[in-house]
Amino acid sequence: MVSSKGLCPLNPTKGHWPLETVTFGVVLAGGLARRMGGGDKPLRLLAGRPMLEHVIGRLRPQCGALAINANGAPERFAAYGLPVLPDTIAENPGPLAGILAAMEASPLPWIVTIPGDSPFLPLDLVARLHAAREAAGTPMACAASGGYTHPPIALWPRDLAPALRAAISAGERKIDRWTAQYGVAMAEWPCHPHDPFFNANTPEELAEAELLLLKAGILP
Repeated sequence: MVSSKGLCPLNPTKGHWPLETVTFGVVLAGGLARRMGGGDKPLRLLAGRPMLEHVIGRLRPQCGALAINANGAPERFAAYGLPVLPDTIAENPGPLAGILAAMEASPLPWIVTIPGDSPFLPLDLVARLHAAREAAGTPMACAASGGYTHPPIALWPRDLAPALRAAISAGERKIDRWTAQYGVAMAEWPCHPHDPFFNANTPEELAEAELLLLKAGILP
C-alpha cells in the first residue's frame, strides 16, 4: 500500500476530511499504445513537455496522494517522484487491471483514475465526481462530456477491490458492465470551447492537442 504520510489533517471547521485528502489519484499509463506506434504514450511530448506532466499537473492539487499505474521498468517514470503500481493480474487484461492495482494500493478510501493521455482534465474533476456520487447515492461516479461517458475517468471506493478482483479473474474486461452491477453516477462537462476529456491516441490527435494548447490558450 502507498504511504499516506504528509496528507493534510482533519479540517476542524467542517468536521470532515476535505475531498482532496481522502482521494488517491492514479494515472493509468499501462496501455500498449498501438495506435501511437507503441511505447509509453504518456511520455510523448506535448508542447515540449511529456503528456504525463500535463496530466499530473492538473490532478495533483485535487488529490491527497498520487501514483502511476504502469507495467515494466518503473525507472522510466522516476522523474515524477511517484510510486509506480504494476498490474497485479497478468496478461494485460485492460484498464480494469489498472483500476484494481490502484484500489489495492490506495492509502485512502477513494480513488480517482485518469488515463495518461488526457492532458486537459478539469480542475474540479474530483470535487464534481464526489458530488455526483453523493447526490445519486451510488458507490461510484464517472465523467461524461458531449453525451459520451468516459469509464476510465472515474471515482472508485477502495472497499470494492475484492469484488473487482473476482470479476476480472472470472473474465470481466468491460468497465461499464462491471460498474452497472453496483450503480455509477455521471458528472457531465460541456465540450465547448474544448472537450476536457480529449485524449490523444494517435500522432494526429497529439498534434491536435498541441494546437489546442498553443492556439486556444488552454493552460497545461
